Amino acid sequence: MITAIRPLSRRFLRSARTLATVTLTLLLTIGTAACSTPEAGDVPPYAVATQDDPEFENTFRHEFADVDGVRMHYVTGGSGTPVVLIHGWPQTWYGWWPIMPALAEHHTVYAVDLPGLGDSIGSPTGFDKATLARYVHTLIADRLKVRDAAVVGHDFGAAVAFQYASRFPDDTARLGYFDLPLPGPTVDAATYRSLSWHIAFHSQRRVPEAVVGDDVREYLALFYPQVSFGGTAFGGTSDRSPFTDTEINEYARTYSRPETLSGGFELYRALDKDVRDTAAAAPVHVPTLLMTAQGQLDAIRATVTPRMTKIVRAVDVPHAGHWLVEENPRFVTAELLRFLGG
Repeated sequence: MITAIRPLSRRFLRSARTLATVTLTLLLTIGTAACSTPEAGDVPPYAVATQDDPEFENTFRHEFADVDGVRMHYVTGGSGTPVVLIHGWPQTWYGWWPIMPALAEHHTVYAVDLPGLGDSIGSPTGFDKATLARYVHTLIADRLKVRDAAVVGHDFGAAVAFQYASRFPDDTARLGYFDLPLPGPTVDAATYRSLSWHIAFHSQRRVPEAVVGDDVREYLALFYPQVSFGGTAFGGTSDRSPFTDTEINEYARTYSRPETLSGGFELYRALDKDVRDTAAAAPVHVPTLLMTAQGQLDAIRATVTPRMTKIVRAVDVPHAGHWLVEENPRFVTAELLRFLGG
């Protein structure tokens, strides 16, 4: 017997259409996810800032090495004679990225994160520049077996580079010293702290962390223009920053970690020991490049000449404040390549 088929109800049809729509949406979502390119979350945090720079990504790689309780992070690439790049405050290895591709055409580049800063995770035994130089030397000379490097530093990284060259002369081919009055007999710690409000402020115990910790990015964004060309640190009124939002975000990413923020301020709190270490340091006899902000050459040269006996080139960077690489990268690159090739 054949039973007559009853017409489908409107309610059933609506339910069927809804189910079909949901199923199709799920299939499209799954398919899109399977075919999509990786988002920033799929990239390690330390690589996000350069992921859209194909020239950089094709040349450099991020590496880590354990050094005396610190997992040190460095970025390396290129071929040729080795060059070690050491950052200052408030920066990381990333402070060198604008000039690294040009350097890598002729040299093997190692841009390091200082212990306890950037993505070098762990607590060094001290933030005095002699101790930090020992960590960098252990990484470069002992772990990586590079014993003929040109060592280049900016800001407090310049003091680290000086200590590296002084303590390990046999492993140092050349010294690049960028824009830092050298703490030492010429400028003692008390005088150093009087040079700028931020040096005195950052030298205090716990206070800068309490003031800055709630919004590190805002503090950095306000600080960078002050020591830029024409900024208040140089007697000007400019509030123009040479840093992009991407650059500020990258620095804020690491300095927003409480231990890294404190580590950065410890660079300033170590000034008394830095002065003593400079006084005790052996003079540096390797060829040296001295580079400063515009108008600062004579003042900075007076602090370093007693300790650096072979300054083969001393120059201030036109239209640059403290941020030499960001404010005039072409000039800095040309000078550095000429020095390294000499």
